[in-house]
Amino acid sequence: MAPEPSEPLLHDLAPLKTEGTVVTVRLAVRRSDDGIWRARLHFLEAGADSERITAEIFCATSEQDLWQSVRDLRDHHLRDLFRSLAT
Repeated sequence: MAPEPSEPLLHDLAPLKTEGTVVTVRLAVRRSDDGIWRARLHFLEAGADSERITAEIFCATSEQDLWQSVRDLRDHHLRDLFRSLAT
């Protein structure tokens, strides 16, 4: 059975290396009831018990546009987002 469109699907992104630690990065993508594509990042540090999750910081009118905005992020942006959730 296919998931509901409003239920987020998790996609693995390239891992992030920060301060000698590997961080798993995943993107939770969903289409909201208003037809807008939304996504948030999930970070899981190696050996950690819990994830650090952003708000839905990605928004686009199409799934393709949403993925383009994710691809436009550079490693230093992801590192900064991860660090901002750690403090």
